[in-house]
Amino acid sequence: MKKLLYILFILPLCVFSQEKITGHITENVDNTEVPLGGANVYWLNTQVGTVTDFDGNFELDYKPEYKKLVISFVGYKTDTISVNSPKRITHSLKSTANLDEVTVTARQKATSRSFIQATNVLNVSSAELLKAACCNLAESFETNPSIDVNFADAISGTRQIKMLGLTSPYILITTENVPSIRGASQAYGLSFIPGTWVESIQITKGAGSVTNGYESIAGQINAELQKPTTDDKLFVNAYGAGNGRFELNTHLNTKVSERWSTGLYIHGNMRETEFDKNDDSFLDAPLMKQVNVMNRWQYTDTENGYVGFFNVRYLNDEKQTGQTFFNPDKDRGSTNAWGSEIKTQRFDVSGKFGFVNPDIPWRTGGLQIAYSHHDQESYFGLNDYNIQHNSLYANLLYNSIISDSRHKIKTGLSATYDGYDELVLTENFNRVENSVGAFFEYNFDNLDDLNFSAGIRADVHNTLGTFLTPRFHLRYSPWDKSAFRISAGRGKRSANIFTENQNLFATSRSLNILGNGGKIYGLDPEIAWNYGFSYMQGFNLFSRKADVTFDFYRTDFVNQIVVDWENPSEINFYNLDGESFSNNFQVEFNYNLFTHFDMRLAYKYYDVETTYISGKKQTPLTPSHRFFANASYQTHQNAKGANWKFDATFNYLGEQRFASTESYLNTIGLSEFSPSISTINAQITKVFSPNFEIYVGGENITNVTQSNPIVGSDNPFGTTFDTTYVYGPIFGSSYYAGLRYSIN
Repeated sequence: MKKLLYILFILPLCVFSQEKITGHITENVDNTEVPLGGANVYWLNTQVGTVTDFDGNFELDYKPEYKKLVISFVGYKTDTISVNSPKRITHSLKSTANLDEVTVTARQKATSRSFIQATNVLNVSSAELLKAACCNLAESFETNPSIDVNFADAISGTRQIKMLGLTSPYILITTENVPSIRGASQAYGLSFIPGTWVESIQITKGAGSVTNGYESIAGQINAELQKPTTDDKLFVNAYGAGNGRFELNTHLNTKVSERWSTGLYIHGNMRETEFDKNDDSFLDAPLMKQVNVMNRWQYTDTENGYVGFFNVRYLNDEKQTGQTFFNPDKDRGSTNAWGSEIKTQRFDVSGKFGFVNPDIPWRTGGLQIAYSHHDQESYFGLNDYNIQHNSLYANLLYNSIISDSRHKIKTGLSATYDGYDELVLTENFNRVENSVGAFFEYNFDNLDDLNFSAGIRADVHNTLGTFLTPRFHLRYSPWDKSAFRISAGRGKRSANIFTENQNLFATSRSLNILGNGGKIYGLDPEIAWNYGFSYMQGFNLFSRKADVTFDFYRTDFVNQIVVDWENPSEINFYNLDGESFSNNFQVEFNYNLFTHFDMRLAYKYYDVETTYISGKKQTPLTPSHRFFANASYQTHQNAKGANWKFDATFNYLGEQRFASTESYLNTIGLSEFSPSISTINAQITKVFSPNFEIYVGGENITNVTQSNPIVGSDNPFGTTFDTTYVYGPIFGSSYYAGLRYSIN
């Protein structure tokens, strides 16, 4: 009887209890195993899982049919463990920093693409930026084949960038993921961010994330700035060039308290020497001076999970260009001499605050806020153009997971305000734009072979209306060191037709807006879809690392503000009536030929067409073919950290179509297409120690120049005057030298 009672008592416990496994998950920090709280632990191909507690411990039900245990955490390599019986498991996860990555330089990851990200992102480090003079952000892409750089006109010295065949207004340009180069700063804003302030650059091709807004069409360029806690205590960069340009950059960083650090960043540049190498009576490069000062504060409280950045910046930039004998005090507003002045003052304040829950580390939040006041006063000959732009931006984000870290979500709210006050010739254009939006993005991340993100945002805008912006990215790796990517997304924006096309003022053309009653200069907003495919493969070639990437992206405009230069006496702005698209194909090959020597080759093909009043034509000044080659080598560092660095870049641009009728082009001495051109840039750096180095270099070493870049330069107030027919270098070869000194 007692045995029967014992069996009856034990039997329910056996029926209702389950076998379990227990374990402890850690990470290696400075050769010490530290508990990893918040790691996901689940049985493969099941919904059975759990999350480690703050001490890295977990407990999980076990069944004999469960054979594989998956352990994952954001930022770490996902591991799969075979389990044959209930037992205690101790395992250490490795950071994804140890995963394979495309590496362009042998000693530093100067430029890299990840095999595991869903988005097609090119990461450019400060080591890559040092390969060229890199005086400002506009000049930071000389060694990068994904971005095209050319002069916007023949007088202002302004560099214009393109990606996927589209100009910078179609690229979302951000500073630490806060939109910064937009509105009034579109034409010259890239030159307002000094190169030494930039810690790294992320270039995203195709549709970006919905968390950063709705304006991105061709992609995103994000510049991460130097951090007071990681930058040198003192950094000095002095630069001088044969074209009369001199620059000085100084960084001063200090730790104020245990949690507060601050940095003072000072930039100045000037050119006071006049050059007219082609004897057309116009300056080949503008006279200029700029003072740019930023104070940056960083707050870090790792114990409670808080981090924050606060920036204040003031900029004063002045340019003078035109004929060599132009005197602004006497000749402005007259026909004695043609001249131009562009004076810009800008004030920025921004803050970025983040929180990581120490007890639940996969839950994070952030707030981004930014305010800017931009004031430009300028004239081009007899054409006046002034603009004031006040901008306010706020973005609230929340990140978490669903079930386990394979399923991540981002959601939040954003708001923008833009007030414009423009004087165009003699007419005022004033408007206010504001919007409120909400976004949600889901990301599935299995580091082994598949991850994707799907996002959507809804915005209510006083001029663009109420609209949705969907974005999608997927990455699949069917075999080792491979990555197939596809992306699709929609973008919408208001075109600031005058500030984005300021080169039009340096012509004798009349300006016409052929509007239909839209809310932005009488025009409708621009809308476009972008689709992309990319395949990357890493491999070993003769026992050395190599990789090849194939990209194809297409942008289809639902509506575009067409800037029509086809009539030689006028410029017309109107809504697209027909087809406008951009097809971009690129193949890139990176190879570590031997120790410390890396090479990068790229070929790009563009097919960019727009429907004008006169018919569908290839977009002007866009080469169909471009070839790029870069080689870099550095000697082995000695015991004191000294070595030599060598870098050279070759660019070939195919012929480019000129706007205007062929009969008119023949009259001004141009054919329908420009000749192809090739340029070479090179730099040599001598590193004496980790704290001091000098560099010398040359741009356009082969001295390729465009003859007569200014049409009608002999009569600048005549009917044929035009400074926009620019397809290549204007100044010719230029050589420079500089030094970098730091105290760590």
